[in-house]
Amino acid sequence: MMTTTSHEIELGGNDQLELQLGDEHVEASAPIDTPENPLTSSEPISLPAALCDDKLLEEINSIPDKMGFKIGDVADMLGIKQYVLRYWETEFDLLKPKKASNNQRMYTRKDVENAFLIRKLLHRDRFSIEGARNALKELKAHVKKEKDYSQVVHRLDNVHDRLEDLVMDIRKARQLFK
Repeated sequence: MMTTTSHEIELGGNDQLELQLGDEHVEASAPIDTPENPLTSSEPISLPAALCDDKLLEEINSIPDKMGFKIGDVADMLGIKQYVLRYWETEFDLLKPKKASNNQRMYTRKDVENAFLIRKLLHRDRFSIEGARNALKELKAHVKKEKDYSQVVHRLDNVHDRLEDLVMDIRKARQLFK
């Protein structure tokens, strides 16, 4: 089971860094931005604390701000061979780069972020391919549950605001009849 502790991360332009796992955006918990741990990014990201560490955040923040990346560029950033990256594409659903008209793979920033996460799970955390796949599925379920919870909280906040407005209207109406 994954830890559910979370902290907001301030990352430069946006408030948080965001990864995409299949159709789900991954909300992350990570250390808060501090002077000794400056975090900057052009996009938001968040991960459960169990999967997120300072090194992963640094690696993701070091990704150049480009529209697309060729497989060689991504392999160099990750420090792996291109054939390993192609193999990961067959094993992990969330790593699906588009192909250009010349049939060359073009990775988006999200693809590169996902590749960094996969590499962390396989190399640093020592997961097997199956174990990493399961961890990512669990992460996806965790994110979905967290999204559902945050939607409920948002709805409750809206109801609370409407009730406060209604109470104010009732008080004003009472004043008129006194």
